Amino acid sequence: MIKSYAKKFYYLMKLGREFELRAKEEYMKRNIGGFLHLAIGEEATHVGAMLGFGKGDFFVHYRDHVYALARGMSAKELMAELFGKITGVSKGKGGSMHLYSSRFNFYGGNAIVGAQITHAVGAAYARKYLGHMEGVMVAFGDGATNAGNFYESLNLANVYKVPVLFLCENNYYAIGTRIDRVSAFKDLYMKAKDYMPAVQVDGMDVFAVFEAVSKAKEYIETEGNPYFIEALTYRYEPHSMSDGGDYRSPRELKIAKERDPIERLIKRGLKEGFLTEEFIKMTDKKVEKEIEEAVEFALKSPKPPLDELYKDVYCEVCENVVS
Repeated sequence: MIKSYAKKFYYLMKLGREFELRAKEEYMKRNIGGFLHLAIGEEATHVGAMLGFGKGDFFVHYRDHVYALARGMSAKELMAELFGKITGVSKGKGGSMHLYSSRFNFYGGNAIVGAQITHAVGAAYARKYLGHMEGVMVAFGDGATNAGNFYESLNLANVYKVPVLFLCENNYYAIGTRIDRVSAFKDLYMKAKDYMPAVQVDGMDVFAVFEAVSKAKEYIETEGNPYFIEALTYRYEPHSMSDGGDYRSPRELKIAKERDPIERLIKRGLKEGFLTEEFIKMTDKKVEKEIEEAVEFALKSPKPPLDELYKDVYCEVCENVVS
C-alpha cells in the first residue's frame, strides 16, 4: 500500500527541492530579504513525516518550506511570503522563518531554537483536554536536544500523557557545530528512551520515514501518550544563506549526496515499477511550471500597506478566550 504514495512522494520532494533552489537564486537577486534557511537534502524526512502524520497540529522550526508545501500550502503563497508580499501566507510579515496557516493547523517557523517543542506539548495537552486525539507533531533539529526545555518537554509530555510526536531531524550540525562535539549521546533518540517509546530511522528514505511516523501517529492516537523519532538526514546547504559553510569538507558533502533522497526514490521506483520515466518527466515539467508561476506571482504581488504593522498584534475578538 505504501507504494501507492510513491508518486505523491516524488512530486512533493521535487517541488520542495526546486522551490528552495529557486528561493536561493531569488535571495541572491535580493528579491528575498532577511534570513533564509534551506532544507535541500532533507526532503524525505519532511515529506514522509508530513504525509505519514496526516491530521493534527504541526509545529516546526524555521527550516520550514518543504514541510509547508507537503502540508498543502501553495508554492505561490509561500514564495510571496518569502518576497515579503501581502499575498503571502503570513501577509508578508513573517518571511521565510515564520510560515503560518490556521487552515492547515501549521504553526511553523519559530526562530528560537527548540521553543516550538514546549508549544507543541501545550497544544497536545489542550487537544487531550478537549477530547481531540489527532495529536500534535513537532519537528526540531539535533541542536535543540541540548536545550534545557527539550528535557522539560519530554518530562511533562510523559507526566501528563499527551498525544505528541517528537521528530528530531539529526542532520549532524547545529549551525556549524557537529553534534558529536556537544552531545554525550551519539544516538539522540536514546535521550528520550526513559520517557517514551523512541526509535531511529533513515531520514534519507521517504518510505522509512513515512512508515515510522504512521506507526507513531497510530500510537499517540490510540494510547494518548508521547512518542519520539530520530531521523538521520543531511542538509546540503550551510545553516543559512549568511553562513559560509566551511566547517564541512567537500568529501563529506560528496558522500552525503550519494544517498540523495530523490535519487534513491527514483532508483527504487523505476526498479520496482511504481514510477516510470514518463511520470518523472511529466512531474518535472509540472514542477518547473509551478515554480515559475510562483515567482511571477510573488514579483507582481503588492507589498503590505503600512497599516499592516498594527494588525494581528493583539486579538481583539478571541472566541476561545473566556472572560
